Amino acid sequence: MKTAVVSVNEETILNQNSVPSPNIWTFWLSKMSRDNVMLLVILALLSLFMMLFVAMPLWAMLTKSVQNSNGDFVGLSNFITYFSSPSLWYSLTNTLTVGLLVTVIVGVLAFGYAFAITRSCLPFKTFFQVLGMAPILAPSLLPAISLIFLFGNQGVLKEWLGGSSVYGLIGITMGLVFWTFPHALMILITSLRTSDARLYEASRALKTSPLKTFFIVTLPAAKYGVISTLIVVFTLVVCDFGVPKVIGGSYNVLATDIFKQVVGQQNFAMGAVTSILLLLPAVFAFTVDRWVQKKQKNLFDTRSVAYEPKPHALRDGLCLLYCITISIAVLAVLGMAVYGSLVTFWPWNKALTLSNYNFSELSTYGWNPYYNSLTLAGWAAIIGTVIIFIGAYCIEKGRGFAPLRQAMQMVSVIPMAVPGMVLGLGYIFYFNDANNPLNFLYGTMAFLVVNTVVHYYTVGHMTAITALKQIPAEIESTAASVKLPQYKLFFKVTLPVCLPAVLDIAIYLFINALTTTSAVVFLYSTDTIPASVSVLNMDDTGQTGAAAAMAVMIMISAAVAKLVHIGLDKLLGKKTQAWRKR
Repeated sequence: MKTAVVSVNEETILNQNSVPSPNIWTFWLSKMSRDNVMLLVILALLSLFMMLFVAMPLWAMLTKSVQNSNGDFVGLSNFITYFSSPSLWYSLTNTLTVGLLVTVIVGVLAFGYAFAITRSCLPFKTFFQVLGMAPILAPSLLPAISLIFLFGNQGVLKEWLGGSSVYGLIGITMGLVFWTFPHALMILITSLRTSDARLYEASRALKTSPLKTFFIVTLPAAKYGVISTLIVVFTLVVCDFGVPKVIGGSYNVLATDIFKQVVGQQNFAMGAVTSILLLLPAVFAFTVDRWVQKKQKNLFDTRSVAYEPKPHALRDGLCLLYCITISIAVLAVLGMAVYGSLVTFWPWNKALTLSNYNFSELSTYGWNPYYNSLTLAGWAAIIGTVIIFIGAYCIEKGRGFAPLRQAMQMVSVIPMAVPGMVLGLGYIFYFNDANNPLNFLYGTMAFLVVNTVVHYYTVGHMTAITALKQIPAEIESTAASVKLPQYKLFFKVTLPVCLPAVLDIAIYLFINALTTTSAVVFLYSTDTIPASVSVLNMDDTGQTGAAAAMAVMIMISAAVAKLVHIGLDKLLGKKTQAWRKR
């Protein structure tokens, strides 16, 4: 009996020493406030989201690049094969050539346009600014198709190229200049608007010439904005797939090589190698941009005086002429796409008709791609905005777990450095695996929504962080001192104050979900094909008019969504932003 008692006591002691983990969690959770419990849960879910939909797909792609077609490890053999191939090396040099060329052209054109809007007494400023931003509403495929109508073999202005072909470097450059122009314009207008008038007064007092003032005052004050603009444009150019695919001809770039390797040759290993090479310039540009933003100082504070340009006949006249020239070019490209979508059969029958919009007879998918894009854009805007803003709020305004919040802040900027095609290919390698428990998502609309949200996550996150930083920290401290739950503060104060930023995130996700091609070109199924991919497929089959029609429908939908956004912003702003007016 005594031995049995000792045995029971030993077992009891062992059970007490090995306390089950749920009891430990219950103990620690009971010691935390409800706000910190919610914060920990949200941060854990956000970490899991980033791990599953960013880190793991990239790891799967990296793994694929060092394997052969049978899945065996081959080291750097695929990379050696790539660089030993003259054609693939040629694509890399072409990508860098196009990237540098378009970056320089767009940098100069957009800076001049932004200068005219912010530093002159230009008439109809709002009109010119809206027109300069118009290309952002169209998919990158639209300018490529429009340029074919204008300068192609049967184009109305083909003589303007002097016998040169638009299919190649010229066409890719023109198309990407048009598509990236509004992205550069947004950054430069913001950069040039924050200038201190006292610097210009000092310059006039010292009788400095306007040209010298530009180089010693205007340009240095905007230099970080200019550098960021060049980096953003370069990244967009080297990662774009739509323009080179439609109008590139035999001028191969890395983005089209990935498509050919994966879709054309089913060579997934070499596609992964090409993706990693495409990832390198994007990561380099992203790293430089992060460095530039850290160096940037706030040149406009509470003692500064906002600069307001004075009328100057010569300067204002030149600015007006410049903006009119750029606007005509924008309208010509957009207008030609609309006209081409109404032509019966280019160039043989130019009678106007709506037959190109009868997608049910021109494509086996009919109108489904258009409806799929609206569905994708709607869900991406709703789900993405919720995830992004709540995640940004927890990272910026959380009252605990500082190391975890700092880590998540760093992780949140990673998607910006990953090109859409690279992310899409990583999703194929990771999710299209029968052993993956998330394999059921592959080919569904939810899959496209998640990919789109992740692809554009960083811009929305930075928008939310910027808005949240404007809220004084004293509000959080006061709420904590009176023991107001943080979730109540979020709904009563933070969300109404940041509502304009929330709407900006939603419309950004909606428009980009409508226009993106590179992020979803590998991931759609027959039931979820989006309109942007349908444009690509119709152009491949020679249905240029129908492709233009679908691209125009995307542009119109994006424009309508933007108008709704402006209306909601004004309507809700009257109720939630009245505190901004004194």
